Amino acid sequence: MRPIPLVDVKAQYEPLLPRIREAIDGVLASGDFILGPNVAAFEREAADYLGVRETIGVANGTDALVLVLDALGIGRGDQVVCPAFTFYATAEAIARRGATPVFADVDAATMNLDPEDVAARITDRTKAVLAVHLFGRPAPVAELVKLGVPLIEDAAQAFGSPEIAHTGVASTFSFYPTKNLFALGDGGLVSVDDPELAERIRMLRFHGSHDKVAFELIGYNSRLA
Repeated sequence: MRPIPLVDVKAQYEPLLPRIREAIDGVLASGDFILGPNVAAFEREAADYLGVRETIGVANGTDALVLVLDALGIGRGDQVVCPAFTFYATAEAIARRGATPVFADVDAATMNLDPEDVAARITDRTKAVLAVHLFGRPAPVAELVKLGVPLIEDAAQAFGSPEIAHTGVASTFSFYPTKNLFALGDGGLVSVDDPELAERIRMLRFHGSHDKVAFELIGYNSRLA
């Protein structure tokens, strides 16, 4: 018997192959391989679809989290509350910034953060709550934002789900091939409504620079090709 794959990426993109090949040929002909017009067009279209001011394409969903944490100034000595039940990258991103992930319990019915347990774990060192919209199900963001700590939405598995990207200071997405919106490879996105925060993230994804001439921040090489 032929096994049935949990995620059949090929079956999803195969009907689109003629358009995909046409788009790839266009990129090859233009030579705009990094941060070209297709990326800018996608960022605009994604922002319109999500109903946010702007989005920033980055290399992957993990980098999206790291970039947001960095842009918010979160680092060594800080704490970020996150769910105890999530993929490793959620806590990994916090640790990469030198901060400490503080694990909160999840609700047994939704498997998303339990706001009461989050509230019990907030201290004077807590700089953010990182909520995960697990399996596309929105976390209780309205309750979490009332706790008075900046809320970051890890929406890696929830592009297009209702009630996301409108409450937290930023939302992050992954386009890994198993996600509901996937790339033929890796990719990520950050959505924001604060123009200053968006500009800082744009700089951080490109070595801390606007123009590859002046470098104002210690950034990353995390661009959506």
